[in-house]
Amino acid sequence: MNPTQFALAAAQLLALLVLPNVMLGLINRVKSIWAGRRGPRVLQPLADMRRLLRKQPVYSKVTTELFRLGPVVALATGLVAGMLTPMLGAASPLAFDYDFIAFAYVLGLGRVFLMLAALDTGSAFEGMGAAREATYGALIEPALLLALGALVLATGDATFAGLLSWSDLGPFALGVKALCFVVLLILLQVEAARIPVDDPNTHLELTMIHEVMILDHSGPDLAILQYAAGLKLTVCAALIAGLLNPISWLTQPWLAAGVALGLMLAVAVLVGCIESLIARVRMKAIPRYTAIAMIAGALALLLVVLRSKGSP
Repeated sequence: MNPTQFALAAAQLLALLVLPNVMLGLINRVKSIWAGRRGPRVLQPLADMRRLLRKQPVYSKVTTELFRLGPVVALATGLVAGMLTPMLGAASPLAFDYDFIAFAYVLGLGRVFLMLAALDTGSAFEGMGAAREATYGALIEPALLLALGALVLATGDATFAGLLSWSDLGPFALGVKALCFVVLLILLQVEAARIPVDDPNTHLELTMIHEVMILDHSGPDLAILQYAAGLKLTVCAALIAGLLNPISWLTQPWLAAGVALGLMLAVAVLVGCIESLIARVRMKAIPRYTAIAMIAGALALLLVVLRSKGSP
């Protein structure tokens, strides 16, 4: 690893630790502006996390060590997923061939332990949330793999950095990227529990998904889970930024990193605008909404296959 790559890896680690709270705060700030309110400051999520870290957690007598392990695994998998993601336009610190497959499995592992921690409470209510989380996670994962498969065939590369740094700007490439953008945006909304799939601020029990699974967590455990949710949001935004970044990290690494960072913040603004302008969809409509990502991923793969068969 040359000095530039080492510096970019260190910058990515720093961004991975700092950006989750900034992204969440920026989304809340944008929503406040749309509502005509002054709203909280951008770094308010950091202050909330510090407040929770100073509190004493409360554990039910029916829970086991699995309940305490859930937040730790959710945080660890979020960090590993972030280290697998080419966040600043460059190769990720943990890059290897077919690292995007490991990325999907790491996200799935975090989801499984979060559901197990919810089930460990013995609450039928949290069990309902875990069942919903499993259902919608199973619906979005095939769409992600279809989009990644399309990028693999289109670029001929086997690493995350190679897939997302596709520099072709022709009509065919732009069409495939547009379809993959749809997949990644819906992936962000499902994984990070954002509107229109879920609402992190909801108080209506019958429509809760992610929030219902963490009702029994308190103090530092709740802070960790909120930070892990911000990590997922940041990682998914980094995927979108990498797909849209017009600057190659191979030729202009620091410019590509700056553009990637700006695009990630722009994704946060976009998420805030979406959540301000549309309402959450009904629970029974979420599978149809995630089907849009499935169709977009399948169309992207079909376009690439037809192009490869038609090429000389």
